[in-house]
Amino acid sequence: MHSGTASGKIAREERKRLEEVARIKGKLLVKKLTLTWIDEQYGLPTGTAGNTLYEPHLAGERAIAAALGTRPHLLWRSRYRADGRRHSPQPMANYRQGRRSSVVYSDSQRAVA
Repeated sequence: MHSGTASGKIAREERKRLEEVARIKGKLLVKKLTLTWIDEQYGLPTGTAGNTLYEPHLAGERAIAAALGTRPHLLWRSRYRADGRRHSPQPMANYRQGRRSSVVYSDSQRAVA
């Protein structure tokens, strides 16, 4: 029969996260800002602003919000409470899937490595 993962449907939580990313990217596009420029302007390591779109990073969130002239809690509703306080710790759903899990090697991969 049909399985839930083969249907192509995205989980509601994942869809909301992707919509949040798309909304922020749209705001950056309208203001003609790049993530690289934000990294440089706010003294962040290269790639920080880009990673911040997908995973929580306090300095990156603050830099993107400042560049857009707003507050972080208004951009990332999934990372902040309604009163503006940041979730601590962040829910695991706010991280990319698989990035936090340990790598598992098969016996054939160990022999090569």
